[in-house]
This record gives sequence, C-alpha cells and structure tokens, in this order.
Amino acid sequence: MSNFLDVRLSPVGGSLATSVAIMQGTGLANYQSLAADRLAQAIAGRHVLLGTHGFNVNRADGIDTLTNWETLLSLPDPSAFVGILWPGDSVWAHGLDYPEEPRIANEAGALLGPFIDNAFAGAASLSFASHSLGARLVLATISHMTAPVRRVVLMAGAIDDNCLVGSEFQTTAAKIGQISVLASKNDEVLSAAFPIGNFFAGIIAEGHPWWRAALGHCGPTKKRPANFAPPYQIPALWNYGHGNYLGVWSPLHPKIAPSTDVLPEGTPPPAGAGWQEAWSASFASTRFR
Repeated sequence: MSNFLDVRLSPVGGSLATSVAIMQGTGLANYQSLAADRLAQAIAGRHVLLGTHGFNVNRADGIDTLTNWETLLSLPDPSAFVGILWPGDSVWAHGLDYPEEPRIANEAGALLGPFIDNAFAGAASLSFASHSLGARLVLATISHMTAPVRRVVLMAGAIDDNCLVGSEFQTTAAKIGQISVLASKNDEVLSAAFPIGNFFAGIIAEGHPWWRAALGHCGPTKKRPANFAPPYQIPALWNYGHGNYLGVWSPLHPKIAPSTDVLPEGTPPPAGAGWQEAWSASFASTRFR
C-alpha cells in the first residue's frame, strides 16, 4: 500500500483543499484515510522521498502512476516513499487551463510546506521528486518549509529554465542539499505547449518578450547553483517524451538497477516495453543516495 498526502477536493478537477489529507491505497478502489500516527510510524527514522505528478493528472491517474513508480524505485534502507496528489488538472479543457495551474501549484506548496515540517519531524531526512509542473509544487513547498531538504530530482520540469537561479526560487534552491534534473529535447509538450502556456500566463523572460524555455526540455540555464548535480540530458536516441517518466500505459518493466548517471549521447536505450519509467526511477534512486 502506498502512502499519500492529498490536497485535492475532487477526484477530477476541482479546487485546492484547505487542509492536507493523509491517505493510503494502491488504486482508487481501495484509497482510504490513514491515521497521522500510522504515517508517523511508517516514516520514523527513515529517509523519505516525496514524489508528485504534474498538471492535467486526476486523482486516479496520480495514484496509479505514483504507486507504479514506487515499485520501480530502489531506495536504500531505511527509506520510505510518499506520494503527493494535487489538483493540477482540468475537467473541461484537457490541459488548456495550464496558465492557471502555476498559481494552484504555488498555493498547494504553501499548504504542504508547514504540514510536512510537522508531520515528518521524525524522518531521518526529506527529499523530493517531481514530474512536469510538479517541479513548481516541490519548490513552492520547500520555500514554505523550515526543515532541511537533502535531495531534489526535477523530471521534465514544466517551469522556467532559470528557476534555480532566478529571483523566485533562488533562495529556495540554496536550501537544498543537492538538485538533479532530467530533461529531454524530444519532450513534445515542453518543446511546444510550454512556451505557449507561458505566453498566456504572462511570464516574460530574457531573449524573447514572451518566451522562456522549460527546465525539462534543454535543462537549466548555464548559470547554475553550486548544489546542482549534472549531467541531466537524456540521449536524443531514446526519444523520451513527456509522458514517459511516470507512465503506466505500457506493460510493467522490471526494475533497472540504480544507474550511475545519464548516459552519453548515442547510447542505445534499455530494452523492453515500459523501460522509460523504470529508468527514471533508477535515476531518481541513484540521485537519492
């Protein structure tokens, strides 16, 4: 059974909750409340990895993808994984409400930060992994925390490529022990939809009056914080798309032993259907250590 922090009000779409619910389950059918003391027991003395999804993901898909990804992780003992579910989806626009979602991610982070400080006080350490716009959720959460954060892995980050050194999260990034990024130039969402979303969200950046590249497309800007751990770019030959990092739409792949790092350009991809989410879990497991 996977453990979750849930800040949704509705299974699909809907507003942000006013409090954090502690939940447990392997799917929507057995998704149920978990007592705070049970969570405290599950994470006591353990190195905790909190993982979250991106925008346009409903509750059922969030549970499924994070539960699957947890099974593909190879975290060293004593460790624990906790998923975070947030309302980054739309019931009417199939992702076209993206310009509104950064605000929701920020507000969810303001709710989660103090809660994690309190509920995870017994953990040995805290780390985060995110997909897509979950990068903003994670950074916003950390900005509202007083507890130290040991590791952060931002996969396919749907957030500006200067977020780690820009004014918004520069102070937050400096609080983290080590920051890792996974980026793909074959990401069909971040190569096209992200700049368009930024235009409508009113995000203005250098180089073009309405254009800012995404962290998860070509990686961070050349100016990087001292705690950034390269490399980060997935080989182009792997054709890694936006939905590959946490996807469960292909047959489940066996675990991939924690990889030493992102492999050089020209390296052939792993074999077998569903290898992408297994590899991203392997990368996150390596950077978690």
